[in-house]
Parts: sequence; structure tokens; C-alpha cells
Amino acid sequence: MSYLPQLVRDEARVRSSFWHKARKTLGRVPFSEDAVAAFYCASDPATPLAVRATLFGALAYFVLPIDAIPDFIPGLGFSDDAALLIGALTAAQMHITQAHRNRARDWLLKAQAAPGA
Repeated sequence: MSYLPQLVRDEARVRSSFWHKARKTLGRVPFSEDAVAAFYCASDPATPLAVRATLFGALAYFVLPIDAIPDFIPGLGFSDDAALLIGALTAAQMHITQAHRNRARDWLLKAQAAPGA
């Protein structure tokens, strides 16, 4: 499986930076719930390895501080992140369960209630 080393790197990057980035972008990106659901799906041991690799790859791009369109550009900054995540979500849609989405909604509600936590 040639994607395994990249999966390991992407997963480590996402696990170390995802929650900080998710909190930082809360309310600024329309795909927050999808990104969090993707994280929960990618972290689920029941998710097939290829799907986990796809989702962690897209999420790694989201958490990278530098990408094709810098995130600080108003209106465009997250468009490349969104496009990549939408592609990954489309590929993984049958593996993102209602339980993943419920956990994402629960996290978002808690994060919105206590933004600095």
C-alpha cells in the first residue's frame, strides 16, 4: 500500500493541528461541520484505510499554514480548502455515518458555547 507512509504523515499533522484550526476558523468557514465529521470518520477504525487516507489528506491540507490560496484572503482564502474537502467528502460519503455527523454537531455546539476553551 503505497499511500500508507503519506497517511501516517497526514494523520500526525491533522491530529496535532486540527482542533486548533477548527476553533480558529469557527464561524468563518461554511464547511466546519463537514470538516469535523470528516475528522471523526477518518479517526474511526471501522473506516477503510483508503478512505481514511483520502480524508486525512484533505484535512492535512486544511490545517497547513501555507497553501495555494492563503487563508487570510477575504472571500477566497478557504476556497481551495473547501474544494479539496468537498472532493474527499464526496469520495467518502458512504463512510461518513450519522454518528460522525452527530459528534461533529455536538463538538460545534460546545465550541460555539465556549470559544476560548
